[in-house]
Amino acid sequence: MMTLTADDAGAVLTATWDGQDLFHYVYQPRDPQLESPRPYFHPLATLGGDVVSCYRPHDHVWHKGLALSLPNVGPDNFWGGPSFHDGGYVQLPNDGAMRHQAFDQPSATDSQPSATDDPVGTTDDEASATDGQAGANDGRVRVTETLSWITEAGRPVISERRQLTVTAWPAEQAWGLGFETVLVNTTSESIVFGSPTTEGRPNAGYGGLFWRGPRSFTGGRVTVPGAVGGDELMGRRAPWLAFTGQHDEHGRWSTLVFADDPANFSFPSQWFVRSTPFAAVCPAPFFDKTHELPAGQELVLRYGLAIADGDRDASGCARLAELAGDLA
Repeated sequence: MMTLTADDAGAVLTATWDGQDLFHYVYQPRDPQLESPRPYFHPLATLGGDVVSCYRPHDHVWHKGLALSLPNVGPDNFWGGPSFHDGGYVQLPNDGAMRHQAFDQPSATDSQPSATDDPVGTTDDEASATDGQAGANDGRVRVTETLSWITEAGRPVISERRQLTVTAWPAEQAWGLGFETVLVNTTSESIVFGSPTTEGRPNAGYGGLFWRGPRSFTGGRVTVPGAVGGDELMGRRAPWLAFTGQHDEHGRWSTLVFADDPANFSFPSQWFVRSTPFAAVCPAPFFDKTHELPAGQELVLRYGLAIADGDRDASGCARLAELAGDLA
C-alpha cells in the first residue's frame, strides 16, 4: 500500500510503499539564504531501497536531491549560490526562497480503500484521510501545496500551486512521481525567466525540476529516443530522458526516467544533463531562450518521473517513459 504521511514537526512528507520509504519531501527546509531555501525530495529511493539522490554536495551545496530550482527569475536567483552575469559568476544579494504556505488535505485514488486509512468520505473512488495521511492499495496518492516565492529583499514575486502525485508499479519494479507547478506572477511587472546560457554561458541552460544523482552515478548512461550516450546529449530536445547509474557497495543499478508533458510550452524539452563530473538531469524550459510571464498571468509546467530498480535498456526506458508521461 502507498501512503503519504506528514511528520509531527510539520516539516517533512514521507511516501512509503509496502514498508519502504520512497522519498522525504522536505517542505520546511532550514537552509541558509545563500542556498535559496526551497522544498526538495531527499532521499529518493527505489522500491528496492537504493538511494538515487544526493544532498548538499561539496561542489554545489545548493543542489538538494530533486527540487524545482530556477537561477534566473528576473534579477533574482531561486537556485542558490552565485549568479552568472557579465561573463562570470558573482555572489549577489539575490538568493530568494520558496516558502511553504499550506497543504490541501491529501487524497488517495483507490477502488478498495483500506480500513486502516480512516477515510472521512469517498466519492468516485476518491478517499480523503485525516491526520495528514493518505493511503492507497492500488492507485495514486496526491497532495497539493501552496507556496510563496520571496526575494532576498523580502518581496513576494510568485505565488505557486504545486501538485505531487505518487504511485507504484510493482510489476515494473518501479514507482512514479508526478510534478505539476502553476506559477502566478504577483507583481505589477513582467518576470523574465532565463538561465546562465541566456546570459551568455554556453551549455549551462539549467533551471527547472533539477535532480542531482549519487556520486557513484558519475559516468552513468543517458538514454533518449534514438540515442544512448552521455554528456554529448546536453541540450538535446526529446520528450523524455533516462539516466542509469550503478551503486557503490553492492553494485546494483537503478534507472530514472524523466518525461516532459506535451502541454508544456517548451515541449519537447531541451535537456540539461551531465554524466560527468557528476550526475544531473533537468528538463530545462528556459535552456537557451527566455520566457516572459506578464503581471498576473500564470505558467504551468508538468513532468513525470519513474524511478526503477535495475539497468534498463532503451526499450525498458521507453516503457517507463510511457508510465511517467501518464503521471505528467
